[in-house]
Amino acid sequence: MKPVATLCLAAASAALLVGATPPKPGQVAVTVTDLRSAKGVVRACMTSNAKVFPRCREDPASYRVVVPAGTRVELLFSGVKPGRYAVALLHDENDNGKADRTLGMMPKEGFGFSRDAKVQMGPPKFDSAAFDYAGDAATLTIRMRYML
Repeated sequence: MKPVATLCLAAASAALLVGATPPKPGQVAVTVTDLRSAKGVVRACMTSNAKVFPRCREDPASYRVVVPAGTRVELLFSGVKPGRYAVALLHDENDNGKADRTLGMMPKEGFGFSRDAKVQMGPPKFDSAAFDYAGDAATLTIRMRYML
């Protein structure tokens, strides 16, 4: 079981905050909904490496971004090459760079995955969250989930 706490992500120049402009080819826009507060940041990463998902920091080729939290957040991954990817999100409410837990197991902060992949005794497998990206402009919506 890979803990959700491993979603500690760093900002990367490959991702930018989305404005009102729709994505262009080579870009994947992500709308994050259902955040419970505007505290902290949303850490996001997108990887094609099934072996490290959702621990994207272990994939130097992953696309990463950190944006201020809000009730709805939009972010953009740019320079994305065609492939099969999965996105992992963390609502890091105290902006400490990790997913805080209670009783050593249950996440205290929000998380989300592409394709709204379900969490069952740990984060989903890559195939549950993966989507094919052909290189065209793409738009995803991911709902933030909270255990507590």
